[in-house]
Amino acid sequence: MFRWLERIVLACCEPLSRYLPSSRGEDYPLLWYKDLEKHSCGKFSFAMVQGNQVCEDYGHVEPGRQGTFVGIYDGHGGPQASRFACDHLSRHLISFARARGTIDEEVLNNAIAETEEAFLDYVRERFETDPLMASKGSCCLVGVIWNGTLYVASLGDSRAVLGHNHIERPDRIVALQLTNDHNASNVAIRNELNASHPDDPNIVVYDRDAWRVRGIIQITRALGDAYLKHEDFALGTNFPKFHLKVPITRPVVRADPEVSSRNLQAVDRFVIFASDGLWDLLTNEKAVEIVNTYPKKGIARRLLVSALDEAARRVKIKYDDLKKVGINERRNFHDDITVVVIFIDHNMLNRELSVPGMSVRGFVDAAPRRSKFNIIQQQAGSEEELDDMP
Repeated sequence: MFRWLERIVLACCEPLSRYLPSSRGEDYPLLWYKDLEKHSCGKFSFAMVQGNQVCEDYGHVEPGRQGTFVGIYDGHGGPQASRFACDHLSRHLISFARARGTIDEEVLNNAIAETEEAFLDYVRERFETDPLMASKGSCCLVGVIWNGTLYVASLGDSRAVLGHNHIERPDRIVALQLTNDHNASNVAIRNELNASHPDDPNIVVYDRDAWRVRGIIQITRALGDAYLKHEDFALGTNFPKFHLKVPITRPVVRADPEVSSRNLQAVDRFVIFASDGLWDLLTNEKAVEIVNTYPKKGIARRLLVSALDEAARRVKIKYDDLKKVGINERRNFHDDITVVVIFIDHNMLNRELSVPGMSVRGFVDAAPRRSKFNIIQQQAGSEEELDDMP
């Protein structure tokens, strides 16, 4: 009844900095960052840099009282699918989790499946007037910390990497990749494709210096890409880039995620969630070493700068010169990159935040919004809170 008053009080209690636009580099307008914020069991650092003319990456951190949600959405063909996922996936996850009273691997599977179906409906509604909507897709990397357990779900080649202390040598940090890269460059993935499509000799083709599904796309699992999943969305010869000479009879790009869980251990220090733009330039070990070596504040931004420095080095220019490259040419040097580093404070794992966290979306300059990532609560008001989510 007095929810509006509660929101006003909450807003008045927030630091003034919360009302300022999200930070952008003064000398680097393509860079966005939140250097250090609170989540349910520690702190997090978040940064993005634009590489495409229109940024196709979307990132989202939802730090609730009882747990923390991270979403990394790396679009291809445009930002439509990644933006849709960013707007809807966390809402679906919260809805399924509240119905189940907990979070588990099934909740993550259901949330991603619901988001996929909703986006295909979105495409279907627009297909007649905008058939290229069928070519829009997105990788999807979701992480959830809940009751001392880390859940990770992945479609595509965004990656989650855990930094943990070596059990026998606690002074040594170890990188553990928590996800598989669903990319046709992976021999095991190509073998899997050939085995599951024995009647399709062109299921994976080497073209334009890379292995690609049907000679078109490197990603083998994704949200969207309706034209590679349903023959009803086939694109004609007037769209040569997406035209399939041999029509599909079943999906050639999968929409089912790989989902895993890990009971967080005392040696687990942090998790790096990032789109493939980072991993194209930094190894798992290098990224973990950087996070382990430098202060928490601004660490996601430091990872981005390290990646951009490597991008500049590869083409034999200086980092300062790369910063001057315009948006029309930037993609020749690097992709969009999104990085979220989640630090794990084991003293806080089983506690609730005393103050609700603030939802953060990359490159979105907006007034603060209290996180709705609360699973166990009274039913009254829960639907209203979900309706408030963008």
